[in-house]
Amino acid sequence: MDYVDFIKEYHLDKHKNLESNIADFYRQTNTLSTYRHCWDVAKEAIKLDNWFKEDLYIAGLLHDISAFIPTSCRLEVSQALNIPILEEEQEFPLLLHQKLSAYIVKKCFKINDAKTISAIKCHTTLRGNFTDFDLALFLADKIAWDQPGIPPYLSKLETSLNSSKEAAALVYIDYLFNNGIKIIHPWLRSAKEELEAK
Repeated sequence: MDYVDFIKEYHLDKHKNLESNIADFYRQTNTLSTYRHCWDVAKEAIKLDNWFKEDLYIAGLLHDISAFIPTSCRLEVSQALNIPILEEEQEFPLLLHQKLSAYIVKKCFKINDAKTISAIKCHTTLRGNFTDFDLALFLADKIAWDQPGIPPYLSKLETSLNSSKEAAALVYIDYLFNNGIKIIHPWLRSAKEELEAK
């Protein structure tokens, strides 16, 4: 598959609603396991925010929409799409999936809602000056993680949610820093500093 051409030439089915088009995209790209993860994240996200449930649900469904692009191709695809790439993302292209997903959401699904794009773009790393919407999607992705078994940080994270979403986010980020994180993305570092300051 030519990933760049696929993205640029993709068309929604005008006879279907957004949710059906999202499901079709995952089917067409053979990433239904990712769709199941995204469904779980969407359900968790709407539990975490009382104001933007519909938008958070859609952001949850779409946050990993770029999963069909193999990690080995993400740098090349990002360059071809003129997506700004940080040095850390060049070293560890897995991290580019959040920016690629945001690009696909705008290009293929015609969603230009700033809060939705922002949250998808930083759902893995969070970032400084994050919004409540960013934080809800970030946490939902960590609660409904895409690995087998129960996340090792989950119990502590859920307990911290009783205090605040910020405290819960710091639990996850501290877990990363204490367990051999490969690359420290600058957005993650700035989020950690902001959370610690709060």
